[in-house]
Amino acid sequence: MGLLEDKVVLVNGGSQGVGAGIVRAAIHEGATVAFTGRRAEIGEELAKDTGAHFVRADLADPAQARGSVEQVVAAHGRVDCLVNAAGLTSRGSLLNTTPELFDAHVAINVRAPFFAMQGAVADMTARKAPGTIVNIISNCAHGGPPHLAPYSTAKAGLSGLTRNAAHAHRWDRIRINGLNIGWTDTEGEDATQRAFHDAGDDWLEKAAAAQPMGKLGQVDEIADFVVFLLSDRSGVVTGSVIDWDQIVFGGTD
Repeated sequence: MGLLEDKVVLVNGGSQGVGAGIVRAAIHEGATVAFTGRRAEIGEELAKDTGAHFVRADLADPAQARGSVEQVVAAHGRVDCLVNAAGLTSRGSLLNTTPELFDAHVAINVRAPFFAMQGAVADMTARKAPGTIVNIISNCAHGGPPHLAPYSTAKAGLSGLTRNAAHAHRWDRIRINGLNIGWTDTEGEDATQRAFHDAGDDWLEKAAAAQPMGKLGQVDEIADFVVFLLSDRSGVVTGSVIDWDQIVFGGTD
């Protein structure tokens, strides 16, 4: 049996990048998987490739964030596991961030997970059933670089939310954990480097060579770790926000 055999898993922000990797890993481990995304063509392609259930949703709308859970419950009877993997990484510093950019980061990076969790926990508690939630956060929750001010702010909020919700629902046997992932090799990161940092075709090779492990974080590695946290194999762990990175925060040279 797979680690997620007979589980219904919803991956919000699952149409590409880390989210898509989690979709594939969860299916590999026996789960029935649904995922959300804004772009129908990308979502439908992944659904066709994997057999997962695509739910088109704009998570910036809290009604759609919670509604994504409700649609999966209507289609599959329940949600056993939720992953919040959607993220907005557009750049902004303390001095040049507009209110509109700030609000966009809050909407995707913390408000959407809040209301998706609200829906999932409501389903789990109504059924008096255990469940698991994993939030994909960021090492920027520790502070982040100057050009990621609104992103770091929102991800720090998601870190606090993860611990708050885990504490609130531990007696419901709902385990809620988070991953502070570091610099990761995704198609979205490639686009970001080219759009915001004038990166050339060799940016990934150079970036990897400058890392302690000689590579950026890999989607499949993160996905396997998330599946472990969603599964019973991770035991009683709840309220943990794990630094999944090759930076040791607090360490100095």
